[in-house]
Formats: sequence, structure tokens, C-alpha cells
Amino acid sequence: MAEHVEQMEVFYLPSYSPELNPDERLNAGLKHAQGSRVALRTKTKLKQATENHMKDLEQRPDAVRAFFQDPKVKYAA
Repeated sequence: MAEHVEQMEVFYLPSYSPELNPDERLNAGLKHAQGSRVALRTKTKLKQATENHMKDLEQRPDAVRAFFQDPKVKYAA
């Protein structure tokens, strides 16, 4: 970080603050997508469904940008 201090800004978050963390929005989206599918009863099926969801998300940058639209996480955009 010290080498790139002019290119970034550090934000210190409380130890537990899921509402401030864009990763939590990704996790919630994944859980929602998995919950709407047929029951994933094995680790293999769960892993494959998760990989498929992430590959789909990779092709949709608009969906990724949406994780950062909430005013609480705009600091990270």
C-alpha cells in the first residue's frame, strides 16, 4: 500500500458491519439464487451451482456494479 498511497484510500470498518461490505451483497445474491433452485443436497451439486452462478455473474458487469449502488457501500465504488 505504501507504494501506491496516491492511488488508493483506506477505509477502516467496524469489526462486524455486513451492511457496509459489498461482499455481503454478493453472498446474499448467491444464497437467493441457490434458494430458488432445486434442492442442492450434495457438495458436488452445491459447488457446481455456485460456480455456474459466479460464471453468470462474471458475464454481467451491471449486476456486479449494482452491489456498490447502495449509499452505505458507495465508499468502495
